[in-house]
Amino acid sequence: MQDFKSDELGAPKIVDRSTFQAELDALRIREKAHTHEGDAIATARRRLPMVEMDSSIPLIGPNGPVPLLDVFEGRRQLIAYYFMWHIGRPAPEQCEGCTWVTSQVRELSYIHSRDVTFAVLCQGPYEESARYREFMGWEVPWYSAQGPSLDALLTGRRVGRMHIVCYLRLGSKVFETYWTTARGVEVMDNNYHLLGLTVYGRQEKWEDSPAGWPQQCSITRTNGGAPDWPPVSVWPGGRPIPQWSRLKAGYSDDLGTGKR
Repeated sequence: MQDFKSDELGAPKIVDRSTFQAELDALRIREKAHTHEGDAIATARRRLPMVEMDSSIPLIGPNGPVPLLDVFEGRRQLIAYYFMWHIGRPAPEQCEGCTWVTSQVRELSYIHSRDVTFAVLCQGPYEESARYREFMGWEVPWYSAQGPSLDALLTGRRVGRMHIVCYLRLGSKVFETYWTTARGVEVMDNNYHLLGLTVYGRQEKWEDSPAGWPQQCSITRTNGGAPDWPPVSVWPGGRPIPQWSRLKAGYSDDLGTGKR
């Protein structure tokens, strides 16, 4: 890992203001085209067909079993994030990617104003995963989806992987309207979008950056997973980055698994 605080780093060439603005204006054309293409993709997404789901699929919430229909909290739409979970593993070994994106979802009033509920469906036992939620200080609605329920919810997809799935409620019927996985879940993040605007970007190994640019986020996964995307959010010491501030604040990371 490169010591980006002490090493001498590369930097862009120095030019006058007019040259800089000309280069930026050229890039802006591409940025606007990217934005317009994103709008066009969203237009197509809104016109996708949908598939009916069993609205009675049982999940586990803070008060015990609840049907999928209840997760909507009376709203018309539901965005569900399927959180990866390593059963019986301690907090430092839980999914750094899921921790990264879930940590970004804080203020839900804007989503609620559009008649949409956001909820996490953790792919693990409720008790230990809810302890993780408490340790992380998250306030988003939290449910457990396992076994036949998880298989039914993620029909045709890889159970155990991160997913965002969107649903529409029409009366007591529930329909799936969209889903995505892998880098698709980056829509939940804001830190990396902001870092992408900076000269050094995300500072990750997979980025195409000039020689001398810092790339300090290469990791070895503590849970044995492959060091591919997302190579994010773990500092030396083997924990997802957001966990350190929680420990410093005195939060307990005991998930009841007997390992810490």
